[in-house]
Formats: sequence, structure tokens, C-alpha cells
Amino acid sequence: MTECIRERVEFTRIFGRRVVADFTGGQISSDAGGLLLAEADRRLGLTEAVAECVTDRRDPAKTEHTVVQMIRQRVYGLALGYEDLNDWDHLRNDPLWQMLAAKDGQLASSPTLCRFENSVERRALFEMSEVLVEGFISGHRKAPKKVTLDFDATDDPVHGGQENRFFHGYYDSYCYLPLYVFCGKQLLVAYLRPSNIDPARGSRVILKMLVQRLRKAWPHVRIVLRADSGFCRWRTMRWCDRNDVGYILGLARNSRLQERSRKLEERAEKRYERSGEKQRLFGEFDYAAYTSRAWSIRPRDPTRATWSPTRKASPRSFTTMSTVRGATWKTASRNSSWTCLPDGPARTVSTSTSSDCCWPQRRTCWSTTSAATP
Repeated sequence: MTECIRERVEFTRIFGRRVVADFTGGQISSDAGGLLLAEADRRLGLTEAVAECVTDRRDPAKTEHTVVQMIRQRVYGLALGYEDLNDWDHLRNDPLWQMLAAKDGQLASSPTLCRFENSVERRALFEMSEVLVEGFISGHRKAPKKVTLDFDATDDPVHGGQENRFFHGYYDSYCYLPLYVFCGKQLLVAYLRPSNIDPARGSRVILKMLVQRLRKAWPHVRIVLRADSGFCRWRTMRWCDRNDVGYILGLARNSRLQERSRKLEERAEKRYERSGEKQRLFGEFDYAAYTSRAWSIRPRDPTRATWSPTRKASPRSFTTMSTVRGATWKTASRNSSWTCLPDGPARTVSTSTSSDCCWPQRRTCWSTTSAATP
């Protein structure tokens, strides 16, 4: 049987300070950071707004846990690292978590939370996404001049026999492939998908809805789509051209683009050898492969070449195109990138270390990043 010590234990003084072990401190939690999260949530009203999207079909006379309390359990739990529903078999009795969920008593059990999650309808999920977008819009006191929508797909690993789990070769694991849309640091869309699909699946529909809502709130805002080569689809780019939406999209590498970039890479390498400092150069060239009927423009390619002592030369694509109204292209620190922008004379072509290029008309851009061996 465990022997409980109820009195203080004195240790040897250290630098004149008393060291005491006291066992009368009561219950202690390592999740106190959740108090800040809960306070921020109550000021934003996020979980309350999400709860209003869910239709509660339970009998009120037999209901013990409200929808908003269960949503807070799951949202706060995920934020603090409690992803498994089984965690709530012991967390439900924790006084701190009861305070976070604003419930005076035992919280919902894991079976209750499981039934709740499976009862949420698709309509409610769509309305939850609208909550994120409305929160983004209401957070601006005045209309912004430009909004850049960053689309990205990433892996969400699974560790059991979850429904729609598939092995993904790139991530080398069983996972989901959710689609995220950010504007700066603010999340606008989180769309859970299986991993056996095209990364761009559903992105064009989501883009259309976002553009429609943003322009309803801010009629004169300039919207730019930014994503990697997984989202470079001609239907998306054609829709952007027709709806005055700028876009900066990655273009997968190919031998032709690598060949056209070689001279710029050699120039960057020579400059690096002379100065010993990282070099970044810009240029442009015509790329006839884009004159097919699927494209409504004849692109030209502004180029970027970077040389640094950290990597070998390994060209990679980065495509970007913008509308007639123009867009700002900010180059990324990645190996050899190609970018498509609207055709026409460039307003700025930089050969310095600056990473911003502004193009007033339709043009296709190409950029490369390479590096010397250490």
C-alpha cells in the first residue's frame, strides 16, 4: 500500500534559499494554457458561432451536455494535444477542463462525443466554414486593397483503420489529404479529404465561393490565388482570367525549362564564386509550350536564379500568372521555380536581392534556384 506523506519535507538549503516539498497543494494541472485559449475564444465567439451551425435533434429533457460544451471539449482538446476521444475518459473529471467548457460538473464521455461528431450534417460543415470567412471579413475595419489566398494540401497521418484511409507515396504513410486556405496567418478553409485524389480536387469550387463572398464584402478588392504546382490546372487559370483574379502557381519541372534556365544559373554561380555571398538574379524568356489551345494567352517567362553555398543546383518549377489588372509576385526560397504572369512588357525586372516583381499585364514567369556544394 502506498504510504502518503502529509507533512512538509525540508531539503538542504541552496544558496541560502529554503527548499521545501509540500504535498498539500491540491489538484495540479499541466493544461493551464487552455485558460488563455478559452478566454480568446469567448471574446471572438468562435465556438458559440460554430455551435449555432449544428442542429441538435436530441430531446432537451434528456440532454445533459450542450452542443457548445462538446465543441469546446473537442476544439480545446485538439489544441492542447488530446486528439483521441479516449482521452476524455479521464479528462471529463478534471476541474480545469470543466472550467474551460463552462460546465459545473462532469463533461461528455468519449462515446457521447463520438455520437455527436457522427451526427453533424454536411450542411452544418459548410456553415462552419462560413464562420471562418465571416470572422476574417469582420476583423477588417476597412476594405483591404489586396487579398492573397494561399491554397495548400498537406498530410494528416492516421494511426488506425479509419474510414477512407489510403497510403500516399509522397508522404510515405497512411493519411488524409486536407485542403487548407489561408490569407496571411488566418485560416479561411479546412476541407478534409482522402489522400487518393488529385491535390487540386475541389479547389476551384472553393476559390469561386471565396471570391464571390469577398467581393460582396469588398467590391474593389484585388484577389490573388497562390499555390504550388499541385494546383496548376488550366481550368482554374482560365476561370481566374475570366473573373479578374490574379494567380501565382507552381509549374512542375521539365527538361525544357531546366535547359532554358542554365545560362542564368551559370551567371549566378560565377557571381557567387566572386563574392562568396548568396546571389539572386532575374530574367525572362519565351516558352512556346504554353501556346496550346488550352491557354488563352501566349506566355513569356521572367526568371529568377539563386545561388548559395547550401545546396547543389537542382532546378524546380514555379509557375505564376496574373490577370490583366496585374499582381505582385513574391519569389519563394525554393529550388528552381517557374512562374506565369500576364503577357506584355514588365514594369520591373530586378537583378538585385529583392524578391518582389510587379507585372502590369499578362505574362508567364519562370524562376530558378540553385546552390553550390558546401
